[in-house]
Amino acid sequence: MSRTCALLGVPIETGASQRGCVMGPASLRTAGLAEDLPTLGWQVTDLGDLTVGPQAPKAHRNPALHHLAETSAWIAALHRAAYDAGKASAVPVFMGGDHAMAAGTVPAMARRAAEAGRPLFLLWLDAHPDLHTLDSTESGNLHGTPVAYFTGQPGFDGFPALPQKVALENVCMMGIRSVDAAEKSRIRELGITVKDMRAIDETGVLAPLRAFLEKVERNKGMLHVSFDVDFLDPSIAPAVGTTVPGGATFREAHLIMETLCDSGLVSSLDLVELNPFLDERGKTAKLLCDLTASLFGRRVLDRMTRSAY
Repeated sequence: MSRTCALLGVPIETGASQRGCVMGPASLRTAGLAEDLPTLGWQVTDLGDLTVGPQAPKAHRNPALHHLAETSAWIAALHRAAYDAGKASAVPVFMGGDHAMAAGTVPAMARRAAEAGRPLFLLWLDAHPDLHTLDSTESGNLHGTPVAYFTGQPGFDGFPALPQKVALENVCMMGIRSVDAAEKSRIRELGITVKDMRAIDETGVLAPLRAFLEKVERNKGMLHVSFDVDFLDPSIAPAVGTTVPGGATFREAHLIMETLCDSGLVSSLDLVELNPFLDERGKTAKLLCDLTASLFGRRVLDRMTRSAY
């Protein structure tokens, strides 16, 4: 695999309830993401930020929905831009932005994989399963809907046509610890693999991760990793509007990223829900950059002593 990486900023915040994710890509750049990866032997191209213009409102039978037209426009734009970034580099990194952006990036990567004659697998690192449909969400926050959308579930009139869906059996969720009744029912119905924080507490992160990676390798799959800041414990990553106590520790997160690197299977990455407005002197942005560096090849022995996060 060529060691080329494209960075694409996705300053979307219309899927969330709090403002601030629009600053996520700039925060990651300020924290040095584009400078870190070349030191690890990667050729990095920054494609800038995707933009979407004003949209006429879209009505929907669910009165709780907000910013449906804007979010739908972001998803459609990302279907094209993420696909192009994937054609231009070995490992595109999509810097968000709220998690609604995965409704654009993941189908684009699924299309890329299908054209290569390979299945796309998805590792979903998140406190939430994001399995709502447009009808079932009570909050109306569309960052809670992408997994249901890109696995081809019904109930998405108002979203763009799906260019390529992801097979349910190819999805693995880790770190889940905030699930409402509708999502719990859908997880049981669909049979998605979910390793919640209790499972991680019982077995550690390596056993379920290695089992999933073996499945990806066995099926000659491409692997997209969608990393939500709230996967991490808020004590180390406060810059997120959906904090849930009991998340992954610093050491667990780095172990996951280093193990993913060792596998050589990762073909694309989302970094989502970074809200710098809620951060502490860039603490979370720096941590995300450090974790990304672990995914791209940094090892324990490469780490220099540095000031605390």
